[in-house]
Amino acid sequence: MIGRRPLVPALVVAAATAGGAPATAAPAVEHLTVAEAVARARAHSPALAALGALAEAARADERAAHAARLPQVDAGAGYTRRSNVPELSLVFPGQEPLTIFLNLPNSYRTGLSAAVPLYTGGRLGAAAEAAAGEEHAATLDVDTGSADLELETTTAYWALVTARETERLLRESLGAYDAHLADARNRETVGLAARNEVLAVQVERDRAELARLRATSVADVAETNLIRLVGLAPGTRVEPDEPLAAVEGPPATADEDVEALVGAAIAQRPDRAALVARVGAAQAAVRIEKAARLPQVSAAAGIDYANPNPRILPPVDRWHETWDVGLSVGWTVFDGGRAGAAVGRAAARAEALQHQLEDLDAHVRLQVTDRRSRLQTDRIALEVAQRNVTAARENARVATERHRAGLIPSSERLDAEVALMRAEVDQAEALAALRIGQAALDRALGR
Repeated sequence: MIGRRPLVPALVVAAATAGGAPATAAPAVEHLTVAEAVARARAHSPALAALGALAEAARADERAAHAARLPQVDAGAGYTRRSNVPELSLVFPGQEPLTIFLNLPNSYRTGLSAAVPLYTGGRLGAAAEAAAGEEHAATLDVDTGSADLELETTTAYWALVTARETERLLRESLGAYDAHLADARNRETVGLAARNEVLAVQVERDRAELARLRATSVADVAETNLIRLVGLAPGTRVEPDEPLAAVEGPPATADEDVEALVGAAIAQRPDRAALVARVGAAQAAVRIEKAARLPQVSAAAGIDYANPNPRILPPVDRWHETWDVGLSVGWTVFDGGRAGAAVGRAAARAEALQHQLEDLDAHVRLQVTDRRSRLQTDRIALEVAQRNVTAARENARVATERHRAGLIPSSERLDAEVALMRAEVDQAEALAALRIGQAALDRALGR
């Protein structure tokens, strides 16, 4: 019976499998490069889609502003049934009765009318200019949102790569810690090591395990963030296909003159161009409000074809055509200061946008200077980290050989291996920082 007991769990598992017990589905895996992640993020982003919809609305407003300068033509038709009323007739001696008001219960009417503004004091032209400025700004808002999304996606991508690389290095280091811990315990057993040496190795091993758990948590959050950005299904496993390797050669923009970079940013950034367009639209809005103080002239014409035609007396049960042409002039002589207040409000808004533009230019200079300086520092940090890895790797090799020869205790070899692991983590972080720094500088420059 003792020999048969191990077969029971196997039979239970086999029965469950044969009975169609559902198996846990493996998570979907999506391989992505940085460019692919950015492309998917742009295609999925609700925020970018919202900006696109606002741009489409601005284009519709521009078409409406231009249409206001064109003639407006209206066509209409109608039928009315009225109750019967007594006819009005006049009777003169020696003559037939003269009916001057017939009972006409059915009334039919068709008509065509047109109106066109002749002079608006520049209001319609300014409105078209303002709408064009807002449309241009809304289009540039889409470009700005796309650039921001690219930077956010790039940062999330390299954050995931860095966290995964850190997790891998720490996971591999746990094997070395376990070997050192077993060696220390064996040495303690035979009296060649003190208890504190075993405890020291155990503490280092626990610290590495805690660091690995933290790296795993960071990687999970980074993966969730990237899944959100690129629009993948929750639970998808993202596998970055782009290696975390050093950038070939120094970033060219890191060594360019600051003034040249600031000038390029001011000329290229879509958010600044959008604000410039809104300043122009606000100035056109001032002209719109000023035009309200001037006379407004318009022309209108119409043609009516009705049965009976109310403009023909006495009314008869026949179709008649009538037309009219008119010219109207309107001029608000006194409005209690409404027009002046509207002009002042529009001018204040234009001034506020101009000050925002000045503030943005100052921030552009600060961003470009800061990110250029950070990129230079990141490049130096990577060079230092690479040299540190080279030195730590050589130190670990020498420590391993000396420990095998019995010249140093295992604690010194462990210290060298810990230093190598930390140097490799620092190098991975420096590599990611350099890539993110280059992307951040490109965003600041509007590239």
